[in-house]
Amino acid sequence: MCQNSGVVNMGPGEVQVKEIDYPKLALGDRKCEHGVILKVVSTNICGSDQHMVRGRTTAPSGLVLGHEITGLVLEKGRDVEFINVGDIVSVPFNIACGRCRNCKEGKTGICLNVNPARPGAAYGYVDMGGWVGGQSEYVMVPYADFNLLKFPDNEKALAYIRDLTLLSDIFPTGFHGAVTAGVGPGSTVYVAGAGPVGLACAASCHLLGAAVVIVGDLNEERLAQAKSFRCETINLNSDTPLAEQIAQIVGEPEVDCFVDCVGFEARAHSHGGESEEQPAVVLNQAMEITRAGGSIGIPGLYVTEDPGATDAAAKVGSLKIRFGLGWAKSHCFHTGQCPVMKYHRPLMNAILYDKIKIADAVNVQVISLKDAPKGYQDFDKGAVTKFVIDPHGMIPI
Repeated sequence: MCQNSGVVNMGPGEVQVKEIDYPKLALGDRKCEHGVILKVVSTNICGSDQHMVRGRTTAPSGLVLGHEITGLVLEKGRDVEFINVGDIVSVPFNIACGRCRNCKEGKTGICLNVNPARPGAAYGYVDMGGWVGGQSEYVMVPYADFNLLKFPDNEKALAYIRDLTLLSDIFPTGFHGAVTAGVGPGSTVYVAGAGPVGLACAASCHLLGAAVVIVGDLNEERLAQAKSFRCETINLNSDTPLAEQIAQIVGEPEVDCFVDCVGFEARAHSHGGESEEQPAVVLNQAMEITRAGGSIGIPGLYVTEDPGATDAAAKVGSLKIRFGLGWAKSHCFHTGQCPVMKYHRPLMNAILYDKIKIADAVNVQVISLKDAPKGYQDFDKGAVTKFVIDPHGMIPI
């Protein structure tokens, strides 16, 4: 039997690469004939993983992390008809059965059958069904025919793997945030957050034809990365109000579309020069600077339980937002997991036909599996990098 190693959450502030079980085509005691076993080609460290590692969720110690997976099919169940051994595939981070009402409506982020606790599931994530994560050498994926995106050519897939690896989550998630915010030709857009999802969203806004894409963040290095692909930027450490800074760029203190790529660990600049945690600050900024009738996309993560929150209300996901302002301005809010399958095929084509260089936009850096703990540490310190783990040395240099 092949050995397997994976990145394991050891408790707040610590991950380790440990020996884990080699995957089986099984769901408990039942054979999983609709699943496949993958040799992991690439798997990425996500900001959502960091929430768990920081102790900001109820994720247990011992959880194998990783929901961004691209892999080579090694074995398949007898019910898998259209995916074959030897295919290289992208794995949506949402696990979806393809059979329930929500899946049939395209709402694969809230599948009703893959998580007994709530709608929606993901690999290696707290409260998302207990599925083993894919920051590992090998992983099992269920409902393969429905979930997996097969790349048309393995050789070309490996040549573009730094870009294609982002199809499992952050590229569709950023794109989804832009789409749900109503971004289109000629739009003015504000993207809150210049982490990997925010950068992927900003690049997606350009792909959708936005006239002006403004990215705001507290990290000057991340803002420099946004500037590298034609974004306007706002350093939120400034004492100048956000609306005034918006007006300096577009001539008025508001934008057509707003995308929250920050989520519940949002921080705000204080007059003392430090940033303090304010979990609702981005949502309130969204209502302030989005024009009346505009839309607000919220791909940034918000949770129902946050043990490390600054107040009792936030510990259970209750935030102080000025919802009356949003109502008065007839804003449209769109929240929740991105339904990756809605977007990953056309975004794959955009990559393969050189319409976007998404790996350059988010500054992909390839690391080995053994270096994953250091990748987590560097990312937590604000590294302007999307860390992509290469467990088997398959990614071309």
